[in-house]
Amino acid sequence: MTLVSQNKWLLLIHQIPPKPDYFRAKIRRRLQQIGALPIKQSVYALPKNEQTYEDMLWIFREINSGGGEASMSEASFLEGLSDGQIIAMFQAARNADYQRISEEVHALTGEYSVKQLHKLKKQLQDIVSIDFFKAAGREAAQAAIAESESLLKDTTRSSDISASLQTIKGRIWITRKGIYIDRIASAWLIRRFIDPDAQFKFVSAKSYVPKADELRFDMAEAEFTHEDDLCTFEVLREQFCSDNPALIPIAEIIHDIDLKDEKFQRTEAAGITALFAGIVMLQSDDEVRLEHGTVILDSLHEYFSKHH
Repeated sequence: MTLVSQNKWLLLIHQIPPKPDYFRAKIRRRLQQIGALPIKQSVYALPKNEQTYEDMLWIFREINSGGGEASMSEASFLEGLSDGQIIAMFQAARNADYQRISEEVHALTGEYSVKQLHKLKKQLQDIVSIDFFKAAGREAAQAAIAESESLLKDTTRSSDISASLQTIKGRIWITRKGIYIDRIASAWLIRRFIDPDAQFKFVSAKSYVPKADELRFDMAEAEFTHEDDLCTFEVLREQFCSDNPALIPIAEIIHDIDLKDEKFQRTEAAGITALFAGIVMLQSDDEVRLEHGTVILDSLHEYFSKHH
């Protein structure tokens, strides 16, 4: 008997070495971002089209260049899983994402609701981009976002950047001791562009309880910290300094150094990494680290202001 079929799926079959830990987590996160479905251990599937092929090819190359082993193939499922079952699995995964968005939108309260809604709206856009089979939960999540936007527009002006700045000026900014690239850069951004009189306190993250006049950044349960694949510097830039184009390449450099995912592939990252690593090696005092880092970041900002 001759089997005639069209290959509808792309499969990535891979093996990643146990060390370094961040590489395994990075590949898992990248697969989630492109919407790949785990159908067996270390086997991920995507519907076949030009975009998914390109997305999967990038990850295939990342795995092999990072010391792992990967193969890509086109496939049709002849026995076992059917196309219908796989489609249902994709839809179930996206419905879970949509359900989470809806629940978080409905739970929004407090001073930072606009900021949180903006984050959830961006997450929804990302989910829709990988919703290959139009999961049923999409409309409900979109409606929840739209309703919340309408209510917030009617009840608050806190989305206005100047109003947001007024609410945080004069506060004490708290972060973990032993500052490195993201915390140094975030503190520089705060003092240079958000609150010139900002004061910083460097604490033990596990035991510290914030006071009413304090704002935390780049630490657990902080008001400003990593969101999705954004480092803290990127979150602060988007919230308060989005009209400063010279900060965009700096944010990309900080991202590549801090998250180690080569998202922007900034050629400057290696040199900046060495400079900040040298600061950390020479200086144990966080205030001194911030002073030295400020010189580098001021210089970068001046350069990109002229060349961006």
